[in-house]
Amino acid sequence: MVTQTEPLLKPTYISLQELQKHNTRGDAWISIDGKIYDVSKWANHHPGGELPLLNLAGQDVTDAFLAFHPPSAYKHLQNFATGSYLRDYVVSDVSRDYRALFSELTKLGLFEEKGHGVLLLLSIISVMFFVSVYGVLFCDSAVVHVLSGGLMGLLWIQSGWIGHDSGHYQVMVNRKWNQFMQILSGNVLAGISIEWWKWNHNAHHLACNSLDFDPDLQHLPFFVVSSKFFTSLTSCFYGRKMNFDSFARFLVSYQHWSYYPVMCFARLNLFAQSFFLLFSNRKVPNRKMELLGLALFWIWYPLLVSCLPNWGERVLFVLASFCVTGIQHVQFTLNHFSASVYVGPPTAHDWFEKQAHGTLDVKCSSWMDWFHGGLQFQIEHHLFPRLPRCNLRKISPLVKDLCKKHNLPYNCVSFWKANVLTIQTLRNAALQARDLTKPVPRNLVWEAVNTHG
Repeated sequence: MVTQTEPLLKPTYISLQELQKHNTRGDAWISIDGKIYDVSKWANHHPGGELPLLNLAGQDVTDAFLAFHPPSAYKHLQNFATGSYLRDYVVSDVSRDYRALFSELTKLGLFEEKGHGVLLLLSIISVMFFVSVYGVLFCDSAVVHVLSGGLMGLLWIQSGWIGHDSGHYQVMVNRKWNQFMQILSGNVLAGISIEWWKWNHNAHHLACNSLDFDPDLQHLPFFVVSSKFFTSLTSCFYGRKMNFDSFARFLVSYQHWSYYPVMCFARLNLFAQSFFLLFSNRKVPNRKMELLGLALFWIWYPLLVSCLPNWGERVLFVLASFCVTGIQHVQFTLNHFSASVYVGPPTAHDWFEKQAHGTLDVKCSSWMDWFHGGLQFQIEHHLFPRLPRCNLRKISPLVKDLCKKHNLPYNCVSFWKANVLTIQTLRNAALQARDLTKPVPRNLVWEAVNTHG
């Protein structure tokens, strides 16, 4: 008896133009290694949020997928396979070298080699916390109370680095403990929702320095890094128009002077954004745990402040903690404010190029790595966001060589120079904002400050 085997189905091919048509919330296709996947129904369940998928829908996202996902994610892709392939699938020389370097780092085990930095840092944070609390409760000196507030600000900076790391890769033994560490370092210790941070930060990484897609550049009415904001761009992250009105023009005109004072109190914005997200209708994983973590922060921190003997010392304690942690907010902006910007959605075919153009490294000695928390290797971090920060210095020469090979910028300056470049960027935009030949509706404050004669 002869059995007849079923004929194998021939793969189908679609053009890049056809793929680009599937770029909406209900019809989102992507290509990875030239294979087509329909992620329309998955977008709302995507651990990184739906924005990364929707912003890159209709494109080949191989490089971005490699950057953000562990190898285990590949086994889930088959659930979304359409059976089609990209007919005109081409890999650029830059992408080919990027993927080769990624493969080399994987073989060396650098994505899994996390060291013992987290345990050491947790121990230091614990000591800082108890020293700060001891200074408040058992010392009578006002100077000690102010120093305790500064120490609390330094604690927030270091807990912020742990929150940042745990959002990119697993810093603990398993996902459950990693989630616990996120809530502890972000919500409980610092009063900032880790889910808000991940939502915001994933969008930033994906659309690095896009004026209308990267939330880390959208700071109107306080700051703008480009005159393109003067046209009142629409934020595709927040879903609203960023109005450049007379009030914004007034603030922006002096932004190079207000930059450091505002950074001292930038934490207030993060507090507010955390509550806006958690009380919104947006889908938020672990909402109850997030709220519980914030509630604990708003119990212990005000309670600690209330233990100080008078309102003067209470205010100084809060100011000290906010001003010290303002250093971290400066660090967040140094890596991007003075780098190249663009308007429009992120594109996946030039993943490496966009990250190189939109980032700035900060030169420092290895003994200062604790201070920068890995942000000093910003180009490396953006290209390999899952790489533990203890390995960023190791791969820096490799990334620099790759940028040089493909004639791409590898910008690396001192911490001082990074501050200078940022202030220069803000000043240039401020002077352009003062140009009265480009009118916007004025208010009395603008009239009073800018009227001469």
